[in-house]
Amino acid sequence: MNVIHYPNDSVPANRTNPVVALGNFDGVHRGHTRILKNVCSRAGERGGTPVVLTFEPHPTRIVRPDKAPPLLMTTSQKLDCFEMAGIEGVAIVEFTAELSQWTPDKFVRRVLVDWLRASEVWVGANFLFGHERSGNYSLLRSLGARYGFLTGTIEPVRYKDFIVSSTRVRGLIRDGRVDEAGALLGHHYVLEGMIETGSGRGRGHGIPTANLRTKNELLPPDGVYATTVAIGSRILGSVTNIGIRPTFGNDGPRVVETHIFDFDADLYGKEIRLAFVQRLREERTFNDADALRQQIDTDCVNAKKLFKEISL
Repeated sequence: MNVIHYPNDSVPANRTNPVVALGNFDGVHRGHTRILKNVCSRAGERGGTPVVLTFEPHPTRIVRPDKAPPLLMTTSQKLDCFEMAGIEGVAIVEFTAELSQWTPDKFVRRVLVDWLRASEVWVGANFLFGHERSGNYSLLRSLGARYGFLTGTIEPVRYKDFIVSSTRVRGLIRDGRVDEAGALLGHHYVLEGMIETGSGRGRGHGIPTANLRTKNELLPPDGVYATTVAIGSRILGSVTNIGIRPTFGNDGPRVVETHIFDFDADLYGKEIRLAFVQRLREERTFNDADALRQQIDTDCVNAKKLFKEISL
């Protein structure tokens, strides 16, 4: 999958008839996936290239930094999701204060027409663009008619009684409802990062843990979770604690530490993907290390029961 950046990179010469999915795509949830599938289908029908056009940083961080939400994905995670969906090219627009002042017409002319040479552009029904978010799908459609590209929109995707959105997913994760967040995403919520040296307390009590240093911005709240760990092509069951480990004092740093079932290899310095399946309990203080160890044993039993139910 080819990745280019506006305004510095040229569009590859072999990128024919780009069919473009336009948006932020944070989390790449079920609604986003429907747009991506449609773009891939349309590109196949017309012998074109399925492309995503997105923004970095998130426009809110430039326009309203005080209101900018924590992102659900790193850029690398997002690119992986695009590739798995069948997208062949990604165009990333560097969003600046200057660009935020562009009218919808100027954005369409400079980026979609002159630079990307889009043949079709697809957006979600609520997509807004241009200075002060003054452009909507109706305006995009009229601009497409003027400049010679087709446009289309995908209606919001519903899960049970509500519309799937990145905002709703963030709220669920903040509440620790990671299983519900995963249902909206269409995949588990994942933290990526490198394993770093911890205090060694877990190994000293017979429960070795891996401490994750992650660039992901949004952590679930403190507590214990049933998780899976991806190490290369292997997917392993695990339990993860997020918090300050209050049994050993209330002034420690907030950590993400994971006990991986039936695994004792050295992971220091290695990259892993940690997926959150379900919250098991809140983090709490125990009388001593033995009581904590007994609770962790119970957590592991409960997580393994869950994994059998979902065929891990």
